[in-house]
Formats: sequence, structure tokens, C-alpha cells
Amino acid sequence: MTEAENRPVSGIDRLVHEPARLLILSSLFVVDSADFLFLMRQTGLTFGNLSSHMSKLEAAGYIGVEKKFKGKKPHTMLKITAEGRRALLNYQTSMQRVLDNIQE
Repeated sequence: MTEAENRPVSGIDRLVHEPARLLILSSLFVVDSADFLFLMRQTGLTFGNLSSHMSKLEAAGYIGVEKKFKGKKPHTMLKITAEGRRALLNYQTSMQRVLDNIQE
């Protein structure tokens, strides 16, 4: 048994594990893309919080962000990347491993 199998929590992606980022990735996982305001409503995050977490996920390559203007108003669209999908699925597997090791 490898060390990671012995200590399943060591395989958890801490970037994904943070609750706000987990909410963002989970929301984007089930849609083709979503705009910033939709994600604010969906996650309950404030403008600043969503923006901050969005930047971290984008820097990791887990989401793509496209900024445009609709008339004179900014319009930000977000989409989960293939890497982000893999990260979320790996997180799910890792967390399941942790939970499977709980003994009464």
C-alpha cells in the first residue's frame, strides 16, 4: 500500500477543497458556461469573494474566463476546463476514499 493510500487525505486538492471554490466548480460542472451574476446567485458569494476565488481557479487552469461588453456593461462568462473537470472528479474520488476509511 502506498503512502497516499495509507493517508487518503494527503491526496486532496486543497484548491478544490475550499468550500467556495468547490461550489463554483460544481456549479460549472453541470452547465456549458455561466455568467458571473448567475454564479453569484447560485453560490451565494459576494462580488469580491467570487472574483477572488475565480482568479485562483483561472490561474490553476480549472476554469476559463471570457470578459466582453454588452453595450457599455461588462459581461463575464465562466466555463470549467477539461483540467477543472478532472480535478473535481479526482477530488470526489479522494474524498470518497477518506470517507470509506471512517470506522465506527
